[in-house]
Amino acid sequence: MNTPHSLHQAAASAAEATALLQDPAALRMVTKPQLRRFEVSALLSNGTVAETRHIAPALPLFENAFCAFTRGTLVQTDMGPVAIEDLWPGDMIATQTGEYQPLIWKGSTSLVPARADSKGQTHPLTSFMADSFGMQKPMSCVVAGPAARLLCTPPHMRRDASDKKLLTPVQDFQDGMNIFETSPPTVVDMFHLCLPQHAVIQVGGLEFETYHPGPNALKLVSYPIKTLFLNLFSHADAIADFGPLAFERADAAI
Repeated sequence: MNTPHSLHQAAASAAEATALLQDPAALRMVTKPQLRRFEVSALLSNGTVAETRHIAPALPLFENAFCAFTRGTLVQTDMGPVAIEDLWPGDMIATQTGEYQPLIWKGSTSLVPARADSKGQTHPLTSFMADSFGMQKPMSCVVAGPAARLLCTPPHMRRDASDKKLLTPVQDFQDGMNIFETSPPTVVDMFHLCLPQHAVIQVGGLEFETYHPGPNALKLVSYPIKTLFLNLFSHADAIADFGPLAFERADAAI
């Protein structure tokens, strides 16, 4: 898949985003989706890094690819913990299996968590206080975005003690004390990461998943939306290119 390398091509992506609103399904909507700017750094097959900007609808399909971690979040690499904004495609990320995978894609966007979108929905964050899950889990406060999932099953979702771990949305862990919702009224920079294979990584001492859209993410979307979405990823021409999920997701197990 070709990746735009200039502002001119980024502008073309913006035009494509406008064109998708001509999709009959979108035209039937009472409220058209807002547009949001997304920034991508991707490792290309020739070893170079492409930095691009995209304009796309502020829909869950797109926002979930960018809104997992806040600026300052520490990700474990072969060089130790590195702030997520300082990661660069090609950096080696430590995974839950003890292996390292290269970072091939980093996406970022900015949003105001307390500001409601066209449907009246906000984008609250989840704050994990230090030691919420035990000693140094996390090591210090970790603030995760609405798209983040932890490899852990909350007690209220377990059938018995032998239940396997599931990739669970961070919202399901909120207890109002050590883990709570927060909605800053100011702009927050959000990030997500993609590795060659879907994996669980160490983020601030907790086990979070890397980005994967899910095997059925594009089943019910129009062709223009599908094309616009896949243009965000230079390594993927189809959902199958993201590979299988490393672990089952809680929302798929219900």
